[in-house]
Amino acid sequence: MEANVWRDARLVEDEASSFDGDVHATRPSPAGVPVRARLAYLVNVYPKISHSFIHTEIEALERAGLKVDRFTVRRSPEASPDGDEQAEAARTTALLDGNRRGLTVAVLRSLIAHPRLTLSTLAHAVKAHGAQGLVRSLAYFVEATALAQALDQRGINHIHVHFGTNSVAVARLAARMTPVSYSFTAHGPDEFDAPHRLDLKGKIAEAAFVVGVSDYGRGQLLRWADLAHWGRVHVVRCAVARHFLSGEAQSTGDVSRRLVCVARLSAQKGLPLLIEAVARIPRERTFTLDIIGDGEDRAILEAHIARLGVADRIRLLGWCAPDRVRQELQGARALVLPSFAEGLPVVLMEALAVGRPVIATAIAGIPELVDDSNGWLIPCGSVEALAEAMNAVLDATPERLQAMGEVGRARVAAMHDPDINAGKLAGLLRPFL
Repeated sequence: MEANVWRDARLVEDEASSFDGDVHATRPSPAGVPVRARLAYLVNVYPKISHSFIHTEIEALERAGLKVDRFTVRRSPEASPDGDEQAEAARTTALLDGNRRGLTVAVLRSLIAHPRLTLSTLAHAVKAHGAQGLVRSLAYFVEATALAQALDQRGINHIHVHFGTNSVAVARLAARMTPVSYSFTAHGPDEFDAPHRLDLKGKIAEAAFVVGVSDYGRGQLLRWADLAHWGRVHVVRCAVARHFLSGEAQSTGDVSRRLVCVARLSAQKGLPLLIEAVARIPRERTFTLDIIGDGEDRAILEAHIARLGVADRIRLLGWCAPDRVRQELQGARALVLPSFAEGLPVVLMEALAVGRPVIATAIAGIPELVDDSNGWLIPCGSVEALAEAMNAVLDATPERLQAMGEVGRARVAAMHDPDINAGKLAGLLRPFL
């Protein structure tokens, strides 16, 4: 009850208060012309090299007429070599990262202005995670307090979150402290691996709407949602950056003998299996594999490569700028991604968009994009099937690879166009702006 009374009061206060930046679209400008509908985006770590699809989505929403304020819980430790990503970082407000004074001031202001509401939100945060999660609860509460005040100052009524993990927990608490609604895009596998710990059911129940990035993802969200809330769960697929679909796909020509994998060097990507598959392919077969990406398992993979004696066939290239990734895909025979757990990897879309077939595991949303007309779907965890598919790629004629690439490019254009998909998302967002 107090929250509703406070929210009504805040709406009255807002009419007389000043804001940082533009006022909300529902509040007319001095000239009587409404500004663009405004919302916020929140991500746990943003911008991040492996999350460039979020930047693509935001840009497409802005082309659709929305104004997006970017927030991140913390900044990425990865130093992006890409100028566009560096500019995006400059446009993004971080809640943490050395902002202790600002966070302290935010909590004190909230306690002074609305003590009962602030303390009830803190109690809710602590209850949600129990005594063992006390530090995490306090962190979410402090971040949410700072976020709520920033949204209030900017006149923002709605926040959209990517990934249904801790950043949604922060937005959910912020929505208890200021009159905003929230929505989120769940990607998997993290949300679906720990639905109870993350209270996925509760997050869906309090959200304005929820998005899955595939039909499979929507099904997993429905699995944990009350039947009464199924209508608010939708599918909006991630998209490739526009330059992947601009112009003509590069011809296979003299098809390269190089395979490419683009992935974070982490356990869920199945890269040790890929290294074992390379070792199983006869030495007389001439080919190389470039792995683009970095992560916590780099030393493990380097040791595995040395142990299996395939250092002459495999290179770990580290993170590359988006333009370099596109060039590497264009110059490859095919993309290989032997993941153990996924949502729907954007790199599959990128490879197909430039006319390259893919090898991928038949998990999560991947079969909605990949089939035998544009790639090779293999059982998850089978080194035999992976090696067999790699041999099939090496045996394929240029004509077959070209035909598969054309099918893949057409499918990406139909299913993963940034402006088409952002239009769907904008349609879900506008009622709450």
